Amino acid sequence: MTTVQYNFGARVRSGMTWSVVNSLVLRLGNFAVGIVLARLLIPEQFGVFAVALTVQAVLMTLADLGMSADLIRSDNHKEKAPTVATLGAVSGIAATAALAASAQTIADALGSGPAGPVIAVLSLSLMLAGLGVVPFASLQREFEQKKLFIIAVIEFATSTTVTIGLVLAGWGAMGLAAGRIIAQVMTLILQFVMAGQSPKFGFSRSIAPTILQFGIPVAGANLLSWALLNIDNVAISSMAGPVTLGFYYLAFNISNWPMSALGQVVRSISLPAFSRMDSNSAGKSLTPVVGPVWALSLLGGVLLAALSSPIIELVYGRQWLPAAPVLSWLGIFGALRALFDLAASFLLAQGAAKATLVVQVAWIAALAPVMFFAVHTAGSVGAAAAHLAICLFIVVPAYAIAIKGNSADLKAVASQLWPPLAAAAVAAGTILAVTAVVVSPLAALVLGTVVGAGVYALLLRTWFAARLQYIAGAFAGTAQPTQTHTDVHPQSGGER
Repeated sequence: MTTVQYNFGARVRSGMTWSVVNSLVLRLGNFAVGIVLARLLIPEQFGVFAVALTVQAVLMTLADLGMSADLIRSDNHKEKAPTVATLGAVSGIAATAALAASAQTIADALGSGPAGPVIAVLSLSLMLAGLGVVPFASLQREFEQKKLFIIAVIEFATSTTVTIGLVLAGWGAMGLAAGRIIAQVMTLILQFVMAGQSPKFGFSRSIAPTILQFGIPVAGANLLSWALLNIDNVAISSMAGPVTLGFYYLAFNISNWPMSALGQVVRSISLPAFSRMDSNSAGKSLTPVVGPVWALSLLGGVLLAALSSPIIELVYGRQWLPAAPVLSWLGIFGALRALFDLAASFLLAQGAAKATLVVQVAWIAALAPVMFFAVHTAGSVGAAAAHLAICLFIVVPAYAIAIKGNSADLKAVASQLWPPLAAAAVAAGTILAVTAVVVSPLAALVLGTVVGAGVYALLLRTWFAARLQYIAGAFAGTAQPTQTHTDVHPQSGGER
């Protein structure tokens, strides 16, 4: 039996560094692949895949029943692991069987019959996700972002190679689905290898209820969250068809750039970091973290919104320009999602799974009727505007109430939002002025980005640097600067 001492602040910084590297490298890679696929596929094929991915993504949230979050935050995670492995496998296999059996019926109901076989193939991802709950949670809990980065790079290389090969061979949307599943199989294997684990199943009648008591509200919140982000696809597919959905799908993916790059860092670091703090320390640490997260995500959102037309025309081609007005609305929506991700991670770390569920219920209850009305009235542009409006008037207040009820100083948190907003308004005006007098898409994109980002950085440089310095001190001085781990299986490689 060995005892391992480690500095918590150093682990957070190391994990954050590798998470940033992960995000930047993979986002650039996905960006490049997205360009290639947009040149190889027509909007209708994108729409068919979007329908299939919508169904798969919604049900994916049920594959682990929120148990990965429970393992990350629990002190007795080793004791829980075998029961979690069993529950994850059972839920994943059941979800795969149900989705595969109903794939064609769902596709027909969504107005895209060709998506049926694609949905059936993607259903396998539910089983794979359920089987990988334990090793993934173990890597996240120990801030093993370097290992997760290696896994992600291999997954990306596998998915890209297989997908492009199959698309060139004429598989269309099915090539995207097959590439995703093959890559996920590789990821599952690597997660067990990197975590130094092998599948171990068990079941404890005393532990299972506590796991489900925390996990089911989390799964419910995740399900509603995915439903929120996919109800637009359902509305557009059923009311406007797969071609319109193809344009919207491209715009939504582009709007995800800030969320994907920053959100991955937020999720991988904030949940385990806040979980190691007591309630008061976590509440105080949230305030300085909000500012930089919001500042970075807002900059990305403003650039996407103000430069939507040159981005799409230059990168994807003129045939995709109908997606530009959609991106103008979704750019700011994507920025807000990064902020919501931070709030949700903070709440889960405090054990407030029900609070996150309440927020998601309020969100979807408001969005569903507005979304269908907006699509009926203004098509895909209406869908994008509906997302942004509901976020501003429903979701922001809901999360504010939730974090205030869990030890956060709401006034202090709100004070971190105004400086980036003011700087963004000036930067957006500057970008629009530049693009109004520049005809070339390339010149508009380059000049708009340089001038807009430069103005934004100039206005926020002192404020931003002060926030980063405060964050470093907050996490270095956390309530648990050291932690003791007992390694009962040193030969396994899972603990150091």
